Amino acid sequence: MEQILFFLFGGIALASAVYFVATRNPLYSILSLIVTFFSIAGLYILLNAQFLGIIQIIVYAGAIMVLFLYILMMLNLNKADESLKNNINKLVGIFSAGILFIGMLGAYKGLSGNTVAHQVNDGAGLTKNLGKLLFNEYVLPFELASILILAGIVGAVLIGKKEI
Repeated sequence: MEQILFFLFGGIALASAVYFVATRNPLYSILSLIVTFFSIAGLYILLNAQFLGIIQIIVYAGAIMVLFLYILMMLNLNKADESLKNNINKLVGIFSAGILFIGMLGAYKGLSGNTVAHQVNDGAGLTKNLGKLLFNEYVLPFELASILILAGIVGAVLIGKKEI
């Protein structure tokens, strides 16, 4: 059953990612990216990484996609506004895809034949274990990161504030 779900989520993720790249309509493209994010979250949950799956849904499928849809509605793109696409962009894309394919083929050829999945313990990806690790061993870097994020928010507010 787990293998069937893996192939189902993987196929949905692959198909919606290809549709995201291939479609010309930006709204359909964004909606297919949301489907991709949800299927990747399903893959995370199958890998016993529930925290990553929930964060994938909350952060990417929730917040970032809402931001993309908001920007799309603000820009109000029309076909008349779209300039002619350059063939150089297509050639660069094909060249980049070829380089990526060659790199992936080289990585596949470099694999040794004895790659076996290791058995993990039952609670490897649970949020409870992550919380214990985060607040016991890594509490200082966690707090420093939160201070850095707070400083960034204060800086963004000060930069965006209008002078009276």
